[in-house]
Parts: sequence; structure tokens; C-alpha cells
Amino acid sequence: MTRAAQDRTLVLLRHAKAEQDRWDEDHERELTPRGRRDAAAAGHWLREHGIGVDEVLCSTSERTQQTAQGIWDAGCPESAIHLDRRIYNATTDRLLEVVREADEDADVVMVVGHAPGIPSLAELLCDGEGSTDGHQAMAGGFPTCALAVLHYSGRWADLDVGDARLERFHVCRDDSE
Repeated sequence: MTRAAQDRTLVLLRHAKAEQDRWDEDHERELTPRGRRDAAAAGHWLREHGIGVDEVLCSTSERTQQTAQGIWDAGCPESAIHLDRRIYNATTDRLLEVVREADEDADVVMVVGHAPGIPSLAELLCDGEGSTDGHQAMAGGFPTCALAVLHYSGRWADLDVGDARLERFHVCRDDSE
């Protein structure tokens, strides 16, 4: 099997719950206590499902960075986090451009970003196949700390509309309270 034909996983994650004030300083808004717990729940979920991440492409906003850190602190296998300003409130086209630049040696890439870009990208990439439950759940909304796990075969640079299959959709919540 050539490297280009290798199976890949793309995890699209909307950041965890953030402060609801400071809209004039949106880029600096931090996670709420619930958001921190939910980010940890995402890390636990990824670890429990055997999803280790080779490369993380993360928005430069404080809340996305804190979400990524919470995932790694919860025990998800670590990888380097690449901060990319283009992900902050990005359009779907811009997000796809960023994913296409992912390291070809990375089999599992995670993008930590914002709505509406992350949910729109998940819908755009899905070919309609895969998890029926996942498609139904995703159609019901893409709340904070939700993630879509997509399967793709090919080079990241070649990823395009309808090329991926939705494997799972999960809303990560810490229900301890």
C-alpha cells in the first residue's frame, strides 16, 4: 500500500463551552468550568475509542487552545499542536485549505475550531455513507465540544467535497454534576 492510499482519520472538533461575555474580545474568551470538564471528557472519549492524534491544527483563540490542552491533559495520546490563525472563525473553504496542508505523514489529524466553519466542513466532506446514527445526531446540531470522526483514503492535499465517510459523531460532556 502506498502512503497516498493509506487510511486516514480526520477529527473535527468544535471548541468547548466558552465565556458568554467579552464579545468585544472574542479571541481572548476562555473556557467556562463546564467547558474545561467537557474538554477533559473529549480526551477521555478519544482515548477510550483508541483515537490517537498525529497532528492538531488549532485556532489561535484562547478557548480552542484550552480545549486542545484539556484533551491532552485527560490522556488522549499527544501530538504537536500547530496554531493557525486562519482557523479562527474560518469559512469552510479556508478550513479545507488548512486541512489540505496537513502533514502527509499524519494518519490522524484533528482540527479544533469554531462554528459555523467546523460543522459546515463536516457536512461538506461527508459522502452520506457511514454511521446512520452519527448523521442523525450531527443533523440535530453541532454544539460546543462536539466532534465528528471522518474516514478518508488518500492524500490530505487531495481531500475534497464528499470524499470522507462519517464514522462517529459525539458530543463530549462531563455529566459528573
